[in-house]
Parts: sequence; structure tokens; C-alpha cells
Amino acid sequence: MAAANLSSEQLEKLKAALDKAKGLPPAASVTASKVGEVLQAAVQELPEEENKPHIETKLAEGTYLRVEDDDMTAWLYLAPPEEGQVYTKRELEDYLELNGVIKGFHSSNLSAMVKKKVYDREILVAKGQEAVPGQDGYFEYLFSPEEHVGPVIRDDGTVDYSSMSALQNVHKGDKVAVYHYAVPGVDGYTVRGTVLKATLARDLPPMRGKGITRENGVYYALNDGKIEVKDGKIDIQNVHEIIGDVDAITGKIEFFGDVIINGNVDGGVTIRAGRNIEIHGTTGGASLFAGGDVLLSRGIQGGGKIAARGNVFAEFIENTTVEAGGIVQSNVILNSKVSAKDKVITSGKKGAIIGGQVHALKSIEAMTAGNDVEVKTILHCGYQPESFEMLLEIRRKEAEIQARLSKLVETMTEALREKRKRGGNGAAATETSLSQWNHLKDEYFAELDRIGKQREELEASMEQGRESYIKVDGNLYRNVVISINAEQMIMDRNTCFMKYTADKGIIEGSVIIHN
Repeated sequence: MAAANLSSEQLEKLKAALDKAKGLPPAASVTASKVGEVLQAAVQELPEEENKPHIETKLAEGTYLRVEDDDMTAWLYLAPPEEGQVYTKRELEDYLELNGVIKGFHSSNLSAMVKKKVYDREILVAKGQEAVPGQDGYFEYLFSPEEHVGPVIRDDGTVDYSSMSALQNVHKGDKVAVYHYAVPGVDGYTVRGTVLKATLARDLPPMRGKGITRENGVYYALNDGKIEVKDGKIDIQNVHEIIGDVDAITGKIEFFGDVIINGNVDGGVTIRAGRNIEIHGTTGGASLFAGGDVLLSRGIQGGGKIAARGNVFAEFIENTTVEAGGIVQSNVILNSKVSAKDKVITSGKKGAIIGGQVHALKSIEAMTAGNDVEVKTILHCGYQPESFEMLLEIRRKEAEIQARLSKLVETMTEALREKRKRGGNGAAATETSLSQWNHLKDEYFAELDRIGKQREELEASMEQGRESYIKVDGNLYRNVVISINAEQMIMDRNTCFMKYTADKGIIEGSVIIHN
């Protein structure tokens, strides 16, 4: 038993035992073992270690302590003392300790209970401390790391295409990010003294990227360019920017990064960019090819072409062919052929699709489709009608090649079996045939792999198209063709506020209800 856990009475007994051992006469019969026997006898007279020391209290009967189930708060109900007696704060604290509440005493409440004689109601006398979790380290970007998502929607519901920009430019030496180091947590405790461990805080490794340098947790740009975040890394790319117009004399622009043109682009111009194309003036019948997005603040007209792996945003699209790997969003699409692997959206002051053919894999959303003169407008969403026939043909061809491959493997197996029977006397013709068959086998496997990828792409496209829809949140005019997957219908009258889906080969329309 440690001395720190003994009461004053127990310490006195142990001290007396030691004095007795010291007082033994110095004789041969008095040995170290004799001293040990005296000490052992004294220790045996002490209570067991787990017994709590007796604390004399004068708290009246009916007093009790209530501890919440989570051991975070303790409430004392104090019965009035006998006449002529008073309680002390020390007595209340001893009572708490006797009942296992050893931490988080509410000192002011205990003092008030004694001074103001607060009896016959529960008072908060101890409160634990919740653990304060640590905060992990994090990077604060001093620019917007989100990808560009399209034009700005004004308060009145119209769309500001002139505000579009896929680029955030920085200059050499600009501060681009700050790292905030982890903040350690603080352990908590219960009123019974149990420690509540705080969660550990972790620091992140230094940020990696291109075109940046680090100094004391602050990151700076090493060069001018467009800044973005990809996979948690800052990337500063070169940008090819043209202040004026681009005409037929310029002819062609090719750049591996982003291309920004602050003027107009005339018809006949070809622009190829490895990333985004951004044109802030008018665009004639130009050809635009982008590995990312195409953003046209003032639209395009005049028989041009746009092909983008990402999205296409334009104020208007007129007499233009558009192919996008993402969404196509415009105010007006007029007499154009538009195809998007995601959605086609017309929003803004007009939000119209008039004439031409518009296709989107997932959905078409417009404010108006067609016009009063009933110009033929084709809206199609989902998988293309010919996709089903293509899928059937691919599956037939795949089965045919698998059958050929199976037959070839059987032939090769039989030839190898005969070769082993003859031992080393195999005919040269057999060796030649085996070599040719092995080459043919590799061709079959390569063809199966190629066809399999085509089949998977078609199946994925058709699966995405199953939930496709066409929504016209305004006027839908006569002679507009509504087509979903392989089904189509021609509007025989004007209508409005309609959403169309396809279920089991039938196009169904429902009225759009606005709350």
C-alpha cells in the first residue's frame, strides 16, 4: 500500500510499528527477519487497500448525489442540517469524493449552497469537460479551386454569358495558397476522473504541383499563367492570349494550353486548343476544337463547327454543328445540329431551340421549342435509334468470333496431341500449321477485345439513355419532333409546360407544375 493512500490513523500505526522494530535489543536473536515480522503484523492490522477511507460528514439524512449516465454532470440534493448546525464547503466536497465524484467541481455553486443555505433541490455541483478534437492541417487557396460550371444567372432569371471565363490567371510572385498547420486537441474528463482522449490532428504533406514554390507554408506562383487545382495539386499552365481580332489572314491557331481571344473571330478560321477556348467577341463560321471547354461570350453563327471534349457555353448558336463531351448551354439554338453526351440546356431571356436537330444523351431542357411558322425542330434524347441495331450486330459478330476461336483451339489441341504421340518425328507441315494457327488465335483475341469495348460503350450509352427526358418549360409549337431513344412523336398542336419521358417504348407527356 502506497503511503499516499493511507489515512492519518493508518500512518500513525505504521510509524509505531517502525519505532517498535527500532527498539528491539541488539542481540543475536534479533535479525532482519524479526524486524520484518513486526512490520508485517502492523500492516495486517490496516484495512484492505480497496476500502475507501472513512470521511466524517454531518450531512443530514435525505441528502443524495445524482450523476448522469454519461458521467459528465453531478447534481447534489442537500437536506437541511439539524437545528444549530451548518454545512461547510469542505464537507460537501468530501461527500462528493466519497461518492466517486472527484473532478470538475462547480466551486461557486458549492459555496452558494453553503452561504445561501440552498436545500431540498438538485444543484449542479460538478461538470466534466468534453474533449476538444484536434484540427487537421489544411490548405487555404487564395483563388477559386472549383472548376468552371457555366455562365452567371442574374437575379431576374436571365443568364449573363458575357461573364463566362474558364480561366483564373495569376502573375509570377502571386501568393496562391497558405497551409494552416494542425492544431492539437485537448483531452477532456468526466466528473469521476475518467480521461476523454481528444482525436489526434494530422498534418498534410507539402503540396505538389507545377509552377509553384513554397516558403514557410506559403505557396507562390513561379510564372504567369492560368491556375487550377487537379487531384489536390496546383497547376499553373501557359495561356495563349490574343488582344485583338483573328481573321482569315491569321488562318489557324494551335496551342497545347488555353486560348483566349479578346476580339472577334472571322469565318474560315481554325482554332485548336489542348485545353479551353474562350472568345469574347463575335464568332463567324469558324472551326473550334478544344480538349476542354469552349466559351463564346457573344455566340457563333455562319456555318461553323465546334468540337469539345468538355462543355460548350455560348450566348447563341446559329447554323453551326456542335459536338460536346459534356453539356451544351445557350440562350438560343437556331437551325443548328447539336449533340451532347450530357445535357442540352437553353436558358436566358429566350431560352429557345428553333429549327435544326438537337440531341443529348441525358436530357434536353428548354424554355421554348419551335416557333409560330412551324419550322421543323427535332429534339432527341437518349441513345440514338441506330444504336440498338449496332448493338445487335456487335453481339452477333462477337459470338461468331468466339465460335471460330473455340473451333481453332480444338484443332490446335488435337494437332499438339498427335505431335506428342509421334515424339520428335513430327512433320514440318504440322509445325507450320501450328505457327499459323497461333497467330490467328492472337488475331481473334485482339478482335474480341476491340469488339467487347464497343459493346460495353454502347450498352453504357443505352443504359444512361433509359432515364432521359425532354422538358419544355414554356411554349412547345406544332411540328416539333419529340424523340426519346428509338421512339418519336410529332406535335400536332401547340402546347406548353411539358415534360416527356419514354416507358416501354411509349413516349409519355406530363404537365410541369410550378409551386
